[in-house]
Amino acid sequence: MGDDRGLAHEYLDALRRQRRLSPATVRNYGHALDRLFVLLEGRSPAALEPAQVRRFVAVLHAQGLAPRTLALTLSAWRGWFRWLARHKGFAANPALGIRAPKAPKPLPKALSVEQAQKLLDGTGHVPDGRESDSDRAVWLRDRAMFELLYSSGLRLGELVAIDLGDGRLDLAQGELTVTGKGAKTRTVPVGSQAREALRAWLAVRDRLAHPAERACFVGARGRRIAPAQVWKALGRWAGRSRLGQVVHPHMLRHSFATHLLQSSQDLRAVQELLGHASISTTQVYTHLDFQALAKVYDAAHPRAKKK
Repeated sequence: MGDDRGLAHEYLDALRRQRRLSPATVRNYGHALDRLFVLLEGRSPAALEPAQVRRFVAVLHAQGLAPRTLALTLSAWRGWFRWLARHKGFAANPALGIRAPKAPKPLPKALSVEQAQKLLDGTGHVPDGRESDSDRAVWLRDRAMFELLYSSGLRLGELVAIDLGDGRLDLAQGELTVTGKGAKTRTVPVGSQAREALRAWLAVRDRLAHPAERACFVGARGRRIAPAQVWKALGRWAGRSRLGQVVHPHMLRHSFATHLLQSSQDLRAVQELLGHASISTTQVYTHLDFQALAKVYDAAHPRAKKK
């Protein structure tokens, strides 16, 4: 076992010196190899077989190791055995092809209908006429961005990529064509309140925009607004609206999908509007809908309450 530990230290030193991995990564790999030695109980790693590696993963999972930690542990084991085969004459890599359990994906967070209305109505920060022209233009820009995110279920990247003059934004028809993931193009409806907000913003856009800028939404320097600026602006709106929680742009997309599904129950239509390649991606919103129904059930059903 002492020689095996020495091989482990030699491997970690190679990671540090040759591959120049960060000290934190090397420490994590060291912890992973320590787990392996504990599980080996004095046996040589040279005799390890894939079935035993699977059992070790199951043991660690039962001990409470998270799927991500297990994935890192397996990565460290595979790397060590690959190094042993290359430099120390080991015959095979027993950890090759073995995967950690999948981590459950957290459900996306969505605003309630009431919270979305409160946010978009601009409660607590509607311009009162005393602000400068540029400040009012920024407020109109922000309102238009957030209304459009919620109205059409856009991704943040799709929002900031909108250009004027290319025919993709048609306020008269209430339609917007965007290019999403995988360079896939889709056309989404633009609701009446989003159209009104966009018209108000476009009427004052020249106060902020550089003359040659084609982007619909621009930042302080008159160029296409950066995603980080949208995050910050939405954070300010949420704070002023006193929602009591952090709101990010993708949450408006989640809210769009959840509220539309609650009203229509048409999963395929929501899939098309979101631009999801697979309906399984859209199905996560059925879980959100069920959670809301479950809360109503728990609160209202006479046999659901604990005595």
